[in-house]
Amino acid sequence: MTQITQELIVKVIDLLNSEIIPAEGCTEPIAIAYAAAKATAVLGQKPEKMQVFISGNIIKNVKSVVVPNSGGMVGIGVSAAMGAFAGNPDKELMVISEVSPAQLEEVKIFLDKHAIHIQNSKNNLKLYIKVKVFAGNDSASVEMKNSHTNITEIVKNDQVLLHKSDADNASTPEDAAAILSVQLIYDLAKTIEIDLIKNLFDRVITCNLAIANEGLIHDYGVNIGRNIQQSIDSGFYGDDIRNHSASLAAAGSDARMGGSPMAVMTTAGSGNVGLSASLPVITYARERGKTAEQLYRALFFSHLTTVHIKSKIGRLSAYCGPMCAAAGVAGAIGLLNDFSYTIIANAIINTLAGVSGILCDGANSSCAVKIANGTYAAYDGIAMAANGNVITAGDGVVAGDVEETIRNIGELAQKGMQETDDVILDIMTRDEN
Repeated sequence: MTQITQELIVKVIDLLNSEIIPAEGCTEPIAIAYAAAKATAVLGQKPEKMQVFISGNIIKNVKSVVVPNSGGMVGIGVSAAMGAFAGNPDKELMVISEVSPAQLEEVKIFLDKHAIHIQNSKNNLKLYIKVKVFAGNDSASVEMKNSHTNITEIVKNDQVLLHKSDADNASTPEDAAAILSVQLIYDLAKTIEIDLIKNLFDRVITCNLAIANEGLIHDYGVNIGRNIQQSIDSGFYGDDIRNHSASLAAAGSDARMGGSPMAVMTTAGSGNVGLSASLPVITYARERGKTAEQLYRALFFSHLTTVHIKSKIGRLSAYCGPMCAAAGVAGAIGLLNDFSYTIIANAIINTLAGVSGILCDGANSSCAVKIANGTYAAYDGIAMAANGNVITAGDGVVAGDVEETIRNIGELAQKGMQETDDVILDIMTRDEN
């Protein structure tokens, strides 16, 4: 068992609270809207024209998703205009949660002027956003790096109001997660005081269930969650806990990618990751009659394990983020059954072995399909481990233990899939060139 000190517990709780936060809509378009709203506030008036410089990974995660409260509009320019003309920067990733009809009309009028210039920053950063706004002789810009709310520079009329040097900005969310290991997460999940995590996970349960139910009831994207539920109802699928879990998790993504204005509790910078880490665990716990305390501990395990794995991959990548959550879910289901650490670690290995080839081809309606597949893989991973089976060390990316396997997944994502990321972006944007 890991030696657990009070100082370590404080660090872990701080990490949880920084990595599980609310956001409305897909986090990349919302981050652009946040930067635009902040730049407009610095400018002190509505812009007459705008420039948006963004990294390739931001481009691929913005171009295909509906921007919340936009009346169904899609894209980078829409995100920037919504932030500038309808955003409240004090709300950060809830920046466009309150949009009036008059503001939306302003957004549409501005978009009709074609006054937004969009450019790939091509600066080797995975997460980079800079929005510059102009009105008359005045200008202002806001730059963000590495995370969706990390403002690194603010400039007005060539006067630098804020600048974080590379040294100041060297610490990333991934650095804070370096204290984690699966063994530590398991030990803490078994022993942590529930009062330290209850409020956070109550919010996760409330928000993420609400948007999932929204996706089951209404028409969003290609309705993956509803398709699974309808197949259950018709008898085409089995009426079982796996299908219920996949349906609910996918429905949450359907709604989120389809422009629902409902908030999601994100995990490691992603709403889809947050939905994937929570909804299958909630479904399993409730259908198996587990106590509230057991559910809190399982959610603690799934989310922290997700943060741990995701920290090796990075905020944005060609590796599908919800697959990190699938591994966390597999372990959390094991925890709900009071399985040993060894079984839970093996479940994570099994799950990662099964999903490590799933690509992120941008935020879009197909994310819900991937989330459903990841949920099924989580159930397979824990079932295999519970029956005494684990993928053999040396088979593919699987190593001798769970931590080495996670490190291999990180290396695959950060090094091996870099060219894949470039090819995906080229495919997604070639018709625009």
